[in-house]
Amino acid sequence: MKRNLNLPRTFLFATTLAFSALAADQPNIVFILADDLGYGDLSCYGQQKFATPNIDRLAAEGLKFTAHYAGHNVCAPSRCALLTGKHPGHGYIRENRGGLGPGGEGQEPVPAGELKLPLLLKQLGYTLGAFGKWGLGASGTSGDPLRQGFDTFYGYNCQAVAHNYYPTQLWSNATHVALNNPKFAAHQKLPDGADASLPATYAKFRGQDYAPDLIGVQARQFIRDHKAHPFFLYYPTTVPHLALQVPEDSLKEFAGRFPEEPYLGGRGYLPNRTPRATYAAMITRLDREVGRVLGLVKELGLDERTLFIFTSDNGPLYEKLGGTDTDFFNSAGGLRGRKGSFYEGGFREPCLVRWRGKIAPGSVCDRVTGFEDWLPTLLDLIGERERIPTGIDGLSFAPTLRGEKQPPRPFLYRESPGYGGQQCVRVGDWKAIRTKLNGANQTANAQLGNLELYNLADDPGESRDVAAQHPDCVKELGAILKQQHVKSALFPIRALDGVGDSP
Repeated sequence: MKRNLNLPRTFLFATTLAFSALAADQPNIVFILADDLGYGDLSCYGQQKFATPNIDRLAAEGLKFTAHYAGHNVCAPSRCALLTGKHPGHGYIRENRGGLGPGGEGQEPVPAGELKLPLLLKQLGYTLGAFGKWGLGASGTSGDPLRQGFDTFYGYNCQAVAHNYYPTQLWSNATHVALNNPKFAAHQKLPDGADASLPATYAKFRGQDYAPDLIGVQARQFIRDHKAHPFFLYYPTTVPHLALQVPEDSLKEFAGRFPEEPYLGGRGYLPNRTPRATYAAMITRLDREVGRVLGLVKELGLDERTLFIFTSDNGPLYEKLGGTDTDFFNSAGGLRGRKGSFYEGGFREPCLVRWRGKIAPGSVCDRVTGFEDWLPTLLDLIGERERIPTGIDGLSFAPTLRGEKQPPRPFLYRESPGYGGQQCVRVGDWKAIRTKLNGANQTANAQLGNLELYNLADDPGESRDVAAQHPDCVKELGAILKQQHVKSALFPIRALDGVGDSP
């Protein structure tokens, strides 16, 4: 099995010197999490139909990972992995499960004390703010961000409400804040007889207050308010998750640039006259927000005291759901699979890390890393390695960021009861995946006969299943699949547990 750590010599030398001189002061941490952004949706990862210059700055001025994996292939369990340090075989949230809070808002709440990352940072003196989409428990439940270490929250608590970028209200801590937007459903079709070619036909699907803009304002105010002390800014934006909605000033930039066919709403979410232009404009507007955060940090003199991380919670959408056309934009970067899949396109994500004066600019690393690794990595970077909790799955890659050689990750594991039930594991360049594990005819302890095997070094698009040619590898990776799954009463997988149905 081929394992590489491909770091430029300049990166190794420069970061070793920088970290050796690192002061004991704790750095600020800005963690920006995009929503359904694909591996190929940034120009620094190959996007050619629109540009992301501000996000690209993070790559030019920092480290670009080429094998970073989200915690899952859908929203809530991916965020759970990020904030707990546990992969989905051990994590509490393993699939999206909503409608459980007051008024039907909110997702399955994580238990008290579950989100170790924010809780530990709070204990270490950080002030914590979350701005964007939460999805780990309704306000007032054990999963409320204010009960999991965060001092401030502004945005969408519920993932379903976040399907509309012009909601009637957002949460500010435990209070609803009314917005200047009309009430309309985020899932509807264009009425019969409506003229799909007229911009006025779509006017009722927007309002005055664009939620991502308001969230961005609050996130930047948090930085201003806490500039004198270490802060953790968790910024899980909703962009570019559906529905396709963006203000006109961003849309004008792409007017007439792409061939378009109006989306009438037949595949969910909201109709849109120019879906391709809207998708590009949404990501471009996100890029502008990232630039504003970067600019503010520099203006406040915090550049060298602030660690920036940018990544996404899972891969891009599929089959023109909601009018998206990720094939047109090559959003998955040539990888197989989309959101909901554990083929590479479903959960291999862009990941950029910038810390001026500490990480050499323009660096590239192919080390396999995952969301569960951020908890130990961040604690390691801020000089609190001894506070890394036991019982997590994450492994610190702070040595890699410091320019030190580091053994490769032994394996990276994922599972999901959703989309038919799936498991996967990567060891070096070998990737094993099982699907259709939650079918009605599945029983516990199903054999590995449906295991697919790919060599990602030779076949990054996972087009050639070589399981039959490598039985020893199938056996080795299959053993990891069996070992890493711990039964969950909330999120059973029939082929592994033999009971219940996936929620």
